[in-house]
Amino acid sequence: MKIAIIGVGTVGSAVATAVKNTGFVHEIVLFDKDGVRARAAAEDLGHAASFGFDVKITAVNSYRGIRGSDIVIIAAGANQKPGETRMDLLNKNSEVIKDIIPRVMANVDVKNVKIIMLTNPLDVMVMLATKLSKLPPARVIGTGTMLDTARLLTILSRQLGVSTQSISAYVVGEHGDSSVVDWTGATVGALTLDDFCRQMKISLPETTRNTISHRVRNAAYEIIRGRGATWDGIGAAAADLLRCIINDEHRILTVSCVSGTGNDMIAMSLPRVVGAGGVTATLKPKLSTKESSALRRSGKIIRKNYDAIV
Repeated sequence: MKIAIIGVGTVGSAVATAVKNTGFVHEIVLFDKDGVRARAAAEDLGHAASFGFDVKITAVNSYRGIRGSDIVIIAAGANQKPGETRMDLLNKNSEVIKDIIPRVMANVDVKNVKIIMLTNPLDVMVMLATKLSKLPPARVIGTGTMLDTARLLTILSRQLGVSTQSISAYVVGEHGDSSVVDWTGATVGALTLDDFCRQMKISLPETTRNTISHRVRNAAYEIIRGRGATWDGIGAAAADLLRCIINDEHRILTVSCVSGTGNDMIAMSLPRVVGAGGVTATLKPKLSTKESSALRRSGKIIRKNYDAIV
């Protein structure tokens, strides 16, 4: 399995490390317009590979070097800075994606390649990449709210005193400020969240849930203020998505991909079954009336921003 990573900045480097550590790929190609940076990253990661899995790691600054890649991960673009929202990156990164996707498609097997998108604002970039690549939507996948969901599970685990592995709860909609926590469908073990809280005598009122939702949506801003950028979480999410595709796991992940056509076309995160072919099915989450309304609002925000760049 050969993987190409486009963009070897902070995020791209973290993704490369996480992908290498899966042990599921035999070759990683790092592409960056800054050839010196790409070569340095390849050297550093190559040295690290000697302590673990035997992975061939090369650096290129020509798109011809990604030929033969089974999966292309797009991590290029401007990073979110302190005080910026993901949507502040809209115009800058749409131009980056408009440049990259045609070059990628000229050097891959269009019948089989899959594209994983990491560039923000993610859902809009997934829509743009799907349009430009002309690939089936199932094969252009954004990490979506995988990381948002991980943040939710981490907070709930601490609040409830159980492992994240025992909690099933999703963040849906935009990977951004309008994301929606699906409290209605959340379960712990075989119990609804409410039943679990009753049995364990844990108080989780609406005010607490609103605070948790706020913390999930603002986690990236807090991390950016503290360390300048986020990279470990998204690196792990990208590697997990990659693992799911390579192993044909048919696992349910909250990834973003395009559904619908024409003016109804939208990319947002929903629980989706992911396997070797990409997204194979989309599930309709159980939502309250309030949550459903918030999800529709989230979709309108994504669509409005997409319409502004095409």
